[in-house]
Formats: sequence, C-alpha cells, structure tokens
Amino acid sequence: MPDGPRGRLCERCLRDLTAGRGTGTFCGVMRVFRHYQTIPPDARGAVVAIGNFDGVHLGHRAVIGEAGAIAQATQRPWGVLTFEPHPRAFFQPDSPPFRLTPFHAKARLMFGLGVDSIFVQRFDKTFSSLSAEAFIEDVLVGGIGARHVVAGYDFVFGRGRGGSCEMLLAFGQRLGFDFTAVRAQIDARATAYSSTGIRECLRAGDPRGAAAILGRPFQIEGRVIQGDRRGRTIGFPTANLALGTYLRPAFGVYAVEVRLNGDERPPVKGVANLGRRPTVGGETDLLEVNLFDFEGDLYGSRLGVSLIDYLRPEKKFDGIDQLKAQIAADADHARRILP
Repeated sequence: MPDGPRGRLCERCLRDLTAGRGTGTFCGVMRVFRHYQTIPPDARGAVVAIGNFDGVHLGHRAVIGEAGAIAQATQRPWGVLTFEPHPRAFFQPDSPPFRLTPFHAKARLMFGLGVDSIFVQRFDKTFSSLSAEAFIEDVLVGGIGARHVVAGYDFVFGRGRGGSCEMLLAFGQRLGFDFTAVRAQIDARATAYSSTGIRECLRAGDPRGAAAILGRPFQIEGRVIQGDRRGRTIGFPTANLALGTYLRPAFGVYAVEVRLNGDERPPVKGVANLGRRPTVGGETDLLEVNLFDFEGDLYGSRLGVSLIDYLRPEKKFDGIDQLKAQIAADADHARRILP
C-alpha cells in the first residue's frame, strides 16, 4: 500500500477543512473538492476509491490502498470519493450519534495514507434520489472523469441501492473506465473488518478490540472547551472535549494517550472520564482528560484523545472526597497500563 508523510494539517488548514469552506488545497498538497460539477482538469482522470469509509479501518485502507497502488502504477492521481453527511444520518436523522470519524478526522487519516484528492459528495435529498446509472454517468464519468474505480466487494449505490459492483464493471467497459472490487479483509479469526464491529467493541468497553479492526487506537478529536474547573480544586485539572457526532463508547474511565494537533512529540499519557459525571450532577456527554506530567493552558487547543484501555464503568460517588480518591486510583492504574 502506498504510504505518505501527509495528514499533519496546520491549524489554519484544519480549521478551514472542519468548517467546510468549499474547494480547498490544504498545507499545499491536500486537495478537497466538494462539487463534482467543477473539478479542475488537473484533478480529473484519477484512480478513485469509493465508499463512506467511516473509521478508515483496515478494510477501508485495503480499498483506498488498492486505488493508490493502481494510481502509482499508471501514473495517475489518487483520489477518494466519499459522502457527507453519512447516508445513515440522512435517512435516520434522529438516530443516536454513531460516527467513528467525523469528516475532518476522516480526511486527515486519508491524507495520511498519501491520497492526492478527496471528492466529497453532499448526501442530500437530491443526491439520494439519483439513479445508479446517473451516478456513474454524471458523477464518476462526467464530473470526476474517473479512469479507474475501486470499491469494496459489497458496495451498493444509487436510488434504492440499485447499483452494484457488477454494474460498475459493465458500465466501465462501455464508458471507458476500469473497475476493481476488493475482497473482504479478514482478521485471524476469519472475521471481516467492519465499522459495525468497531462500534460493537466500543459500546462494550473494549477499545483494544476496536483498535485491532482500526489498525490504531480509536481517537476522539476536538477543541478544548471551558469547563467548570472543578477538577483543579481537587488536584486533577482536566481538558474537556464535547463529543458532538462521535459514537458514544461505553461510559467510564479510560487510560488514554493525547496528542496536540500539529505536535510531532510523543503523545502525553493520561486518564479520562467519558460520560455525564453523575457525582456532580452532569447532564451532557463529555470527555474529561487529566494529562499526566503536563503543564500549560489548553483552552482552545485541538486534541486527539486515543482510548487505550477501559478501566471501569462510570459511577456515582457519595461525595467529592470519595471521587478524589477514586481518580487517584484510576490515574495509578492508567500509569501501570500505558507503555
């Protein structure tokens, strides 16, 4: 699989990417196109991997990497076509948060693989009503000008999920693009890597199981928000992150590793509570991180918090003293676990 030194976005580029400011070139090389009707000539003719790719797990990486290998062999641009918002969010708008990688995190991971361009198709009512034939003709051929399309073996698309890999192969032969279907990627137990499997592991309090599918620890990215500063008063200051559209892993306490955006130094170790803080009457889902041996003001900074191990469920304590003693025990436990 081709691999590149990308994925480290500067603060301004990350802010623009997260805000969705149209078509852009980030950190000089990473290109995002949000309108297939206006793709510039130098970005057309790419080898394009297609999928939702929520999580960018090992199965997704096989599909994206296959496109990269073909692009390298044929000297063509390497692209990814993905959909935002996730189709599930469109069809089930009232469903609980389920994303493993909101778009900015997904894009960063893709660029980290070495991808040249990401084509982002807005998934809305108009697009959802597009037939599979029109998707191929208008988006893939007319808009992106794809010369080779790569997808997972079970990829379906178009109104009523009417399109399939067999259709892509047949239309490609007629319209002048090649097609490759990537077989299921399986682990040592012959289980296919899947976003569903990751979600099941995280909800069960098994971040190590999720990491085995992802190929890395599950990470929650976000900007540090103002809290009630209660942690400082008991000797355990925390950096607080809202969870937004992220899937809610099992509520509880985790051993974590934390990286500041753009910081090339090794991650900072810590312990985090993910949940609603019942001891102090919390009502909103929050990730509170206590960083070990760290000093500095993190308000407004963007952090990536990797969940390494699950220490215990969240619980309500009888008072602050009991809570403080438990946090100290959790921190000792996390220090023993983290390498």
